Amino acid sequence: MNNISCIITDDEPFARKGLQAYIEKIGFLDLKGVCEDALQLSDLLQSRNSGIDLLFLDIQMPHITGIEFIRALSQPPKVIFTTAFEQYALQGFELDVIDYLLKPISYERFLKAAWKARDYFALKEEKSAAAIPYMFAKSNGKLEKINFDEILFIEGMENYVAIYFENKKLIIHTTIKALLEKLPAGQFIQTHKSYIAAINKVDTIEGNTLHIQKHQVPVSKYLREVVLGQIVK
Repeated sequence: MNNISCIITDDEPFARKGLQAYIEKIGFLDLKGVCEDALQLSDLLQSRNSGIDLLFLDIQMPHITGIEFIRALSQPPKVIFTTAFEQYALQGFELDVIDYLLKPISYERFLKAAWKARDYFALKEEKSAAAIPYMFAKSNGKLEKINFDEILFIEGMENYVAIYFENKKLIIHTTIKALLEKLPAGQFIQTHKSYIAAINKVDTIEGNTLHIQKHQVPVSKYLREVVLGQIVK
């Protein structure tokens, strides 16, 4: 899946800085601009010729609210509202937004919203074109076909990753971040800075550990809420 191009719009400098720091930690989000209000956002969207996928948009801003701005657009990008006011939640979801985040926003809650966005755009891509259920990667001097539904989990080792299958393991020259962008979003989730798990291969969850067949995959304490939300539905 391609990276999600996004823009932050908030009239509070501290809020803009916080959202930018969160986005920089998430490999599949590509920040294209930071705006102080809807007027700046309008100019940026026009200059980008609508090449923006997602807006992180405050509601209460000078001149025009985030809700009014979205209603004024004929084909708005998808939106995640970021606001201190919960009373606008119903109006927000009537606009079919991806998520509604109440300030102060924790990183865990922000990451959960980012994954919802990734799932949305991945599904959109699958509907627009038949999804290819495999990829090719170079391992031991030859190109190996990797069927996504056969992967158990993936372990990162600096500039290499180990892909674990039921009866074998492949070492390929890439990074966790680069590989995650190629995997079907609804089938895999990053559980730790060095691990990705196949959601439907998880047998049991014990504390901060996923058990997949005979293997144990760690879950970062910072990602535990997001991981459980994706696996336990």
